[in-house]
Amino acid sequence: MRNKFIKVYDDLADKIQNEEIKAGSLLPSENELTEMYNSSRETIRKALKMLSEDGYIHKVQGKGSIVLDISKFDFPVSGLVSFKEVSRKIGHRAKTHVAELSLTEPTAELAENMKISSRQHVWKVLRVREIDREKIILDKDFLVEELVPILTEEICQNSIYEYIEGELGLSISFAKKEITVEEPTEEDRNYLNLDGYSNIVVVKNYVYLDDARLFQYTESRHRPDKFRFVDFARRK
Repeated sequence: MRNKFIKVYDDLADKIQNEEIKAGSLLPSENELTEMYNSSRETIRKALKMLSEDGYIHKVQGKGSIVLDISKFDFPVSGLVSFKEVSRKIGHRAKTHVAELSLTEPTAELAENMKISSRQHVWKVLRVREIDREKIILDKDFLVEELVPILTEEICQNSIYEYIEGELGLSISFAKKEITVEEPTEEDRNYLNLDGYSNIVVVKNYVYLDDARLFQYTESRHRPDKFRFVDFARRK
């Protein structure tokens, strides 16, 4: 039998996802929720804590729990962050599935993009990102084996950047990014939930170490309805 606070969490999360409870509104007070769900204050507090950790609500002292807009997720354009770092704010709502991990020779186009010989081996990693039980990002990563000699499914499931910086001791410095809107490929449709969507947003990253060696090329393919690509600009 599931814990009572999980049932309360699931019910409130479903109502927020289905917009029965609107973004920007206040949840009922703890006393009101206690009556609504015929439960203890401790049960309600555990459910609210989990909702806050998973990015559904923001608790304001003296005001209550404000429902957050979960329809879109902010992805920084200028920043260089991993999906794990971005997804921390939404907690258990985000999952990663490793669809492929292989060591291969690059195509002529990929070798040219990565400025390597076609005889050099690269790691190919396909990861599907699921948020709120919908598969909405396909990440296609290619990493130079010479610089990243070992990769495992466990590393890819967790965070490649965390492994590269923490275990290999390499310093990831900067990236060149290209953002385009494209028609979905057959591969996109196989891996992502794209019913009704005729375009995807593709973010291409050329990622460099601090000694200016290019070690990774990435295509991050996003369903367009779930993301805002944000940046901060200053006029000089």
